[in-house]
Formats: sequence, C-alpha cells, structure tokens
Amino acid sequence: MRHHTGVRQAVHDDIAELVRLRALLFETLGGDFFNPPAADGGWRATLAAVLKEKLASDDARILVVDGDDGLAASGMGTVDQWFPGPHSYNGRVGHVIGMVTDPAYRRRGHGRATVAGLLDWFREREVARVDLHASHDGEPLYRAFGFVDHPDPALYWRP
Repeated sequence: MRHHTGVRQAVHDDIAELVRLRALLFETLGGDFFNPPAADGGWRATLAAVLKEKLASDDARILVVDGDDGLAASGMGTVDQWFPGPHSYNGRVGHVIGMVTDPAYRRRGHGRATVAGLLDWFREREVARVDLHASHDGEPLYRAFGFVDHPDPALYWRP
C-alpha cells in the first residue's frame, strides 16, 4: 500500500479512541436510525471487542490519523465475498465504513488521505466494487474519488 501522509494502520492501543470517534460520528448523523431512543451505551463495549478482532483480520483495514492528543480521524474498510455475476466478476465487494474526523481536525485532508489509503487496500484485494453510505458532508469527498450513485435502491430490515 502506498504511504499517505499521516495515515497509519490502527493498533490495539487505538481502540478507545476509535470507539470515541465512532460515537462522535453517530452524534453527528443524529436521528432515530443512528441514535435510537432506547439505545444504551452497551454498544461501545461490543464495538471495542469487534475492533480488537478486526484489527487482526485479513478482511478488514482500519486506518487512523494521529492528532495532538488522541486520534484526529479514522476510517474502516471491509471486504466481503459475495456471489460473482456479470456485474461483479469475482464477487469481492469492499465497504467503506465509519469515516470520521474529529471537529478540531477537519478541513486538513485527513479524510481524503484515509479514503485514498483504503482504496489502495481495496485495489490490492482486487475487489469488484466498493460501496459506502455517504453523509451529506462527506458526499463531495467520495464523488471526487469517483464514487457515483448506486443503481440498487437502499432498503433495510431490522428483526
């Protein structure tokens, strides 16, 4: 993977800061979908456990940018093996998840460098495509990298 200034792979000692940044992301996104009224803080401990597991996994990459005291930014990528088809020759689909920059460090290129690092990682894994859900603020950044509207409608179901 090419080196992107200031971007490094996350390590175990970053987990608490990764949880902080992910919580900040959900606060920024707001609404009942991302912050259901009945939610408690238990998801943070579960997230920490999943992060620990994913840091050692070949199907995930967690990139961070250091700030003066803690992390300035983070972004995660995963690769899933789906079923191949004419639209997805090998069925390998990447996902960009949890892109967030602490408000004190925004507008300095940290998000751009993190996305560039993730896209390099996806290329190395020969994914057929990369999907993401963009916030209103993040959409211009992703479009600058060549992301376009997905042809499938986005639907979800919760059991």
